[in-house]
Amino acid sequence: MSDCISPSDAALARRLIELTQAGLPVVAEPWQWLAAELSLTEAETLALLTRLQQGGAIRRVAAVPNHYRLGYRYNGMTVWDVDDDQVDRLGALIGREPGVSHCYRRPRRLPVWHYNLFAMIHGRSQQELDQQRAHLRQLLGAARRSDDMLVSSRILKKTGVRLPETLARTLSGTPGEPSQHSARRSTGQSALQPNPNPDTGSDHHA
Repeated sequence: MSDCISPSDAALARRLIELTQAGLPVVAEPWQWLAAELSLTEAETLALLTRLQQGGAIRRVAAVPNHYRLGYRYNGMTVWDVDDDQVDRLGALIGREPGVSHCYRRPRRLPVWHYNLFAMIHGRSQQELDQQRAHLRQLLGAARRSDDMLVSSRILKKTGVRLPETLARTLSGTPGEPSQHSARRSTGQSALQPNPNPDTGSDHHA
């Protein structure tokens, strides 16, 4: 990370993490707010964010809606057994569907668990959830060997990632410290998402 940002960026990057760990505020001009907090111009702030994104510290900036408040109270993790050689293509296909919020490739756990493609779907009713699952089955066609769906039974407390102070210093380039930053909030605010380095396959997000 020290190769991606200059020493003068390091302190600003640490401060940016502190300011955005809970998500950006819901204001008309969030970048102006962040710039004022950093004592930078808006252009300088966006340039810093661009450098961090290009360096791999930030994957993307996106809104994280609370789907429960939007009426989507039925959730199901669909799991699919598809050919390993086709899973990336099929994951990208499913991940583009509007009802899918997350789509992941995951390792099988044979002989108990033979599914290698996961897709989280949401609906306003169980019927809507079942319809979406049926639609995904049609999309996968003959590539689907088997599938199942794990349905949410209760809502647990959702809290965005909070990095401890030692990790908040990561963008200073201190050796041995992780180099990823995430700020997410489940209340509909904007979020800076990390650029993960998963050890198992690909992730496809809607």
